[in-house]
Amino acid sequence: MIDPKAALVTSSESKPKFRTGTSSDEPTVDDGFDSSGEQKTGSSDNSMRLRDTGLHSRESSVAELVDVVVIGMGPGGEFVAGELLDRGLKVVAIESELMGGECADWGCVPTKMMVRAANLLAEAGRVNGVAGSASVTGDWTPVARRIREEATKNWNDGEAIAAFEKKGGRFVRGDARLVGVSEIAINLWESESGAIGKEIAVSPVLHEIAVGDIRFTPRIGVVLATGGKSSAPDILGLADLPYWTNRDVVQLVDLPRSLVILGGGAIAVELGQILARFGVSVTIVEVADRLLASEEPEAGAMLEKIFRAERIKVITGATVDRVTHIEKVFELDLGVQGLVRADRLLVATGRQPDLKHLGVEIIGVDPTSSHLETDENMRVAPGIWAVGDVTGRGSFTHVATYQAHIAVADILGEPIQGADYHAVPRVVYTDPEIGSVGMSEESARAQGFKVRIGLAPIPKEARGWIHKVGNDGLIKLVEDYDRGVLVGALSIGPCGGEVLALLTLAVHAEVSTSTLKSMLYAYPTFHRAIETALSDLH
Repeated sequence: MIDPKAALVTSSESKPKFRTGTSSDEPTVDDGFDSSGEQKTGSSDNSMRLRDTGLHSRESSVAELVDVVVIGMGPGGEFVAGELLDRGLKVVAIESELMGGECADWGCVPTKMMVRAANLLAEAGRVNGVAGSASVTGDWTPVARRIREEATKNWNDGEAIAAFEKKGGRFVRGDARLVGVSEIAINLWESESGAIGKEIAVSPVLHEIAVGDIRFTPRIGVVLATGGKSSAPDILGLADLPYWTNRDVVQLVDLPRSLVILGGGAIAVELGQILARFGVSVTIVEVADRLLASEEPEAGAMLEKIFRAERIKVITGATVDRVTHIEKVFELDLGVQGLVRADRLLVATGRQPDLKHLGVEIIGVDPTSSHLETDENMRVAPGIWAVGDVTGRGSFTHVATYQAHIAVADILGEPIQGADYHAVPRVVYTDPEIGSVGMSEESARAQGFKVRIGLAPIPKEARGWIHKVGNDGLIKLVEDYDRGVLVGALSIGPCGGEVLALLTLAVHAEVSTSTLKSMLYAYPTFHRAIETALSDLH
């Protein structure tokens, strides 16, 4: 295991530094350490003061010698930086936008607040005929306020930065780029004890990172956690129009009267249902033949039926020839499918990593690649790790933090099981929730498995029948018949994401279907439908 003290800079020479604040960096001769190399007490600056050893970049700018540089402070980067700080390493975190990343500021957290509000409206509407009578009127104002006050602090990460710096980290706002690399030690890349090794607490290479005029040289390495960005299709007229992305929707104070959504994936269907429940006239345009095209066809079919009942217009198999914006109205030309008009256009056709400005060509990676390839220990190249969306393993916070655990262990030379993606869970937070894990029936057959499937409609289960209105759902199991284990599952229902936990465990641990059949399933629960689906395997 790496000795954190061995990785610290020990030279007592003091040289001019750059002071990093939340918005600017100014030169200072005070690096926060005394002549013995110990951090000064009572320092007025909470951010880390790392002393450089006179290393220079090719542009002759002084480079500070640190332990680890983390580029991107979304969930994965935050975890890596925090864990390494706790282990005594000197960590510099670089973020071009907000600390917390997409999930905390524009994705998972605020959108689930929106989901909660929209579902409350739907549940209130289900009272009639079951528990009396009720009427409800949606009001977006408290939703927008909650997002600003509770989730995002009005998109201000000052508190998060202060907490990070209080732990001893250094935060730099800006766009980071790899600008140099040089070999300095034996190649430990194949070391059984990790990328660093147990005895030599340095990377086999030194990388140089530039953020504007500031330079850092990490002794141990660099962790790339730069996430992804919203992508838009190449459609005539679209690029120059004022269309929305998911970020614009999350920051809404006033809702539009009508909205057309280009795309039919998770972001599109979640936001579409939310806004429709608050009175927006919503049309979803999807080029694939169904909603949620990457999931089981039963999921898209059921959701489309529900959407139509909620007066959400769905157009699948669309060809979008042109998009215009005239007199504050967006118009999509769908050819033989006609024209679609709305006050606003949301483009929700996916997110993609962007490597073009990271300088990855220095480590032999094509900057036009769709993502960074890693090994099971999250290594991209000697001294370079990557976690999160940039690895191309899905835009999920739980994947990013899972990878972050592995990267931290590898950086520290600690044993850990390498990354395994055969049981990645994913949930679409519509009503009903749509949870999936592992392979679909189609992908399992394509990989040559002898497949059996089992189905259990939720409305036919005791708990679904009791639940009555709002009980749409389905359990679908995908079994590798030769091994007698599940390789995939679908869980749709009022608690679809929660029921998915049991199925994720079954797929992850390769629990035999005979063992699953021998379990006791509490009655009456939604998860008891799994027992029915197991009995239906055919």
